[in-house]
Amino acid sequence: MTWQSRLKLVVGLIGVFVLVAGLTLVFNQRQAQATSRSAAIEAERFPVGTDYGGTVLERFVSENERVLAGQPLFTLQSASLQADLAEGLIKANTIAYSVTTDGVITLTAAVTGTVSDITTERGSFVQAGQVLATVDREGSLFVSAEYVLSSRDYSRIEEGAEVDILLPNQRMVRGTVESLDVETQLGQARTLVRVTSTGLRDGEDNGLVARGTPVTARLLLRDDGILAGVGDGFVDFLRKIGL
Repeated sequence: MTWQSRLKLVVGLIGVFVLVAGLTLVFNQRQAQATSRSAAIEAERFPVGTDYGGTVLERFVSENERVLAGQPLFTLQSASLQADLAEGLIKANTIAYSVTTDGVITLTAAVTGTVSDITTERGSFVQAGQVLATVDREGSLFVSAEYVLSSRDYSRIEEGAEVDILLPNQRMVRGTVESLDVETQLGQARTLVRVTSTGLRDGEDNGLVARGTPVTARLLLRDDGILAGVGDGFVDFLRKIGL
């Protein structure tokens, strides 16, 4: 064998080694993360309603309007409310409403946030217990993500595990796992993860960062070493063939 042939052989072997090493690292990196099957930005929600039926006298807010805690949202006239107030069965003022002696109740925002899901208009009659609107609390955004994980994946989720949140505009935000719940549906385990992040600020990215925006959430699992992914894959292969 000539020196030229030997050199080509050595270069070829080095190239194969580099290729295998690169593919091994990529495979292991993919094994060290789990991508959500579905995920979306959510917020803490506070329903606005009353235990008394009546007529809506005024609606002070519009859909997607920002409101402050204590700001009036609706006023209602209720005969049954007037009777209970006269008998001292309810308080005249709370964080969620104020009542006058003539049976008019003013519903107020319990928290600062954004109004959504308005279900009534001025002049409408509402039933007792009906939700008239919802206030999404400001500064409470989080990501709710669903995963399908293996038993090995569960063992590699560390406390406070990090999550990469990919917004629709391809901006990446880093978050952490706050809670994890497992449900079984049709024999399949669904893992619901709540992810919090200081990078989720109401209305950022031209309003993209808001409740209901779909995202992709990549859960970062514990890295058990360079060859961990290859080893796990080999063990899974042996199990499949019955060894």
